[in-house]
Amino acid sequence: MNQPVEQPFYLKDNFAPVSEEISESHLQVVGNIPPGLNGRLLRNGPNPQTGWSDHWFFGNGMIHGVEFCNGKANGYRNRYVRTTLYDDPGADSGEAMMDLAKSAANTHVIHHAGKILALEEAHLPWEVSPELDTIKAWDFNGKLETPMTAHPKVCPVTGELLFFAYGLFPPYLTYHRANAQGELVQSEQITVPGGTMMHDFNITENYVIWMDLPAVWDIESLAGEGLPIKWDESYGARLGVMPRTGGDSDVTWYNIDPCYVYHPLNAYEDGDNIVLDVCRLANMIADGIDSPAFMTRWVINRSSGTVSETQIDDRNTEFPRVPDTLIGQKHRYGYVAGLAASAPYGERYIKYDFGDFSAKTLELGPGRQGSEAVFVADPSGSSEDDGWLLAYVYDQSTECSEVLILDASTLSEEARVLLPARVPMGFHGSWVPA
Repeated sequence: MNQPVEQPFYLKDNFAPVSEEISESHLQVVGNIPPGLNGRLLRNGPNPQTGWSDHWFFGNGMIHGVEFCNGKANGYRNRYVRTTLYDDPGADSGEAMMDLAKSAANTHVIHHAGKILALEEAHLPWEVSPELDTIKAWDFNGKLETPMTAHPKVCPVTGELLFFAYGLFPPYLTYHRANAQGELVQSEQITVPGGTMMHDFNITENYVIWMDLPAVWDIESLAGEGLPIKWDESYGARLGVMPRTGGDSDVTWYNIDPCYVYHPLNAYEDGDNIVLDVCRLANMIADGIDSPAFMTRWVINRSSGTVSETQIDDRNTEFPRVPDTLIGQKHRYGYVAGLAASAPYGERYIKYDFGDFSAKTLELGPGRQGSEAVFVADPSGSSEDDGWLLAYVYDQSTECSEVLILDASTLSEEARVLLPARVPMGFHGSWVPA
């Protein structure tokens, strides 16, 4: 007698996809929405249209958005990113990897140079409208011939968009830089030993810092189910420092202990040193729950050629953020989701003070599950933490979701915007100012 197949975590409970696309203008609010919130909170995540995918990372992208204006929540809507993969749900995963436009577009959503882009790291970005309608794949007017990372960085000083592509085949790493007007002005191939899953990277005021870590693509498993990644510590682990306008010959590499980092919090220059705060995993498990990610500080000493490592917390943390105005600049505070022991959703939000490595914590409470929190600056504020944290939170008791608004300085609740539907646990999002 055949035994029933256990559903993977990413297809059940609040990871399960939702079937409806909704537009709702009448939203119930508990508390008072700060009048300084004027814009849209967007969040992307996998929502497989067939109800099934071979891995959490593979489902079709769906963007959720709530619009705020003058102390009110004007409405909620959710829309699929209708890429060519959405139009061909039976596409072979290997073939889709070879077609730059055939994206799940399910990992992040950003805005730059007047465009809103849905991102997934193996393909081109897809442009969507402010109403979340899909427009087209965006290749920077024909200049982008590689995929685009799901974690580009917008420099708050120059307005440049810095990003990269990794490859399963050579070239394994390509660096790109677009100017503030959205024109691609630089592309450089960077030499690394092989094809790895380089999910994210770091920038400072003058440098790009690569994380070349031993999550290696397993080409022989590419046509199978799940994520074709193997953990191979013989590959080595290192950080590469490169001038932002430089190229391959300008990279200086620094060896570190084997580990994996999905997401850094931020990086900045401190004299001749470079400081990186990251959520560090001992290893990455491609088809299960990864090892815990601990908030960790790396300091690259460029004079001695060494990297020091200090673990700041022993709690499992992910989805780190700083204010967008401090990306690549020195930060004092950082915000993360404290993850549950058995699933990749947040049970709490943590605010770190990197001045003394202390932390404040807000527990969400029984049955409440949080995703990444986005920092929105108070336009009338003067301190780094003057602003709000906005996050999509699911409540098991109502089987619906809400947008939770916290005072970023105290982590106290300001308001909850109750949504008419469930927002599945997803990945990353952005605040798009009005």
